[in-house]
Amino acid sequence: MDRLDRQFDFIRETDGLKQVVRQSYLADASRRENDAEHSWHLALMAILLGEYADKDIDVLRVVAMVLIHDIVELDAGDTYAYDSEGNATKRERELKAADRIFNILPEDQAAYLRSLWDEFEGQETKESLFANTLDKLQPLVLNDASGGKAWKEHGIKLSQVLERNKNTAKGSKELWEYAGKNFIEPSVEKGMLKR
Repeated sequence: MDRLDRQFDFIRETDGLKQVVRQSYLADASRRENDAEHSWHLALMAILLGEYADKDIDVLRVVAMVLIHDIVELDAGDTYAYDSEGNATKRERELKAADRIFNILPEDQAAYLRSLWDEFEGQETKESLFANTLDKLQPLVLNDASGGKAWKEHGIKLSQVLERNKNTAKGSKELWEYAGKNFIEPSVEKGMLKR
């Protein structure tokens, strides 16, 4: 298969992200967002909020990372953050998906995108820490804006949100503090999150 054919095969394949529906609702609460929208939103956040990273980061690397971080959900599906049963098998499902999906590409690009995905998952570099901070903050923004619709549907408690976000500050203490004051605390006060 020719290089350009493989690149377009990957482009067609990843169009499927538009059909992977997440639990988070859009800010207006009209419907749930999909993975493509989520990834685009994170890329925009990386560009706008990169200045708040705890360390100097390569913003373009973060953008690339957040654009591909959920590609594995084409095969593995979206696993709700608070679904303990689904999270027990998530890593295995996502590794299998990564092996198939990234290898649609020519070898050099497959290796590059897979390395970005592995870096995001590893949460060891300053870019991956910041990318993960954004990935955790974006649902907080949407839950707050949508009146806590997803949280209410699933009966989510403050303790669950805090546990899920125990490492969120590692990429940006300032953004985590902002989220606490502007998204989490008001959501508890308004009854969108249970104590």
